[in-house]
Amino acid sequence: MKSGSNLEKVLAAGHFSVTAECGPPRGADPDIVRKKAAFVKGNVDACNVTDNQTSVVRMSSLAGCLLIKEEGIEPLIQMVVRDRNRIALQSDLLGASAMGVRNLLCLSGDHQKFGDDPQAKNVFDIDSMQLIHLAKTMRDDGVFPSGDKLQGAPMFYIGCAVNPFADPFEIRVPRLKLKMEAGADFVQTQCIYNMEKFKKYMELAKREGLPEKIKILAGVTPLKSAGMAKFMRKMVAGMDIPDAVVNRIAAEPKEKQADKGIEMCIEQIQELKEMEGIAGVHVMAIEWEEKLAEIVGGAGLLPRPVVE
Repeated sequence: MKSGSNLEKVLAAGHFSVTAECGPPRGADPDIVRKKAAFVKGNVDACNVTDNQTSVVRMSSLAGCLLIKEEGIEPLIQMVVRDRNRIALQSDLLGASAMGVRNLLCLSGDHQKFGDDPQAKNVFDIDSMQLIHLAKTMRDDGVFPSGDKLQGAPMFYIGCAVNPFADPFEIRVPRLKLKMEAGADFVQTQCIYNMEKFKKYMELAKREGLPEKIKILAGVTPLKSAGMAKFMRKMVAGMDIPDAVVNRIAAEPKEKQADKGIEMCIEQIQELKEMEGIAGVHVMAIEWEEKLAEIVGGAGLLPRPVVE
């Protein structure tokens, strides 16, 4: 075991894993996090806590991780390189590990122009691939990147993110391979709607032998409406939502579109369960955590396994 986390144990035991995520509030009210945690508990193996997603200021990811940990949920801290230099990143890694956070997702972070402080200065002292390598070096070698010895190495199951649908398509799998070689133990993908293109991505990944070397968790997001599908397709970079998906949910009366979106998400998970090389799913029920049990249970993934 690299970290001893529940997520690592579930994946190592060969179970089909489930992760989800909680977005911290735009304020200091801890009860908002606890309310979300109540919907997540028992339905996942670990829960991501996002790090100022879309460059909008929120409660820190570390604070959110500690709050959901208090509620009996294994946290997965997201860490972006947009806002911190390497000194601050190393410090936060040590702090998170000291507080018992055992899962880490290394990300670039959305550009600040998308947030509410577009005049903010981004940092990008290192990139996400370098953060992966930095975390691995600290964990495995017990030293800082400078070479100085650590007084206790951090313990993390290290993850990365990929978007199989971004252009150019031909570099998507090579980028995943580079992240794996940098030290990533698992990967969570961008939400998937174009299943045919994702199958092509997985075929290329299998040719490189990647599913044997890194655990691939396929991302899914239930659509609440046809309007949401159209908005995401137009406004979210690298989002690939085929016309057939939009038309299927748009064919329903507005009051039934949310139910259809959940039904379609369950179908996706069931298809992904049967896909060679997929080790689990990452369910991004954005501000819709109350539907998580319905989705995970509907896909036949409850109860979650207990691994010692």
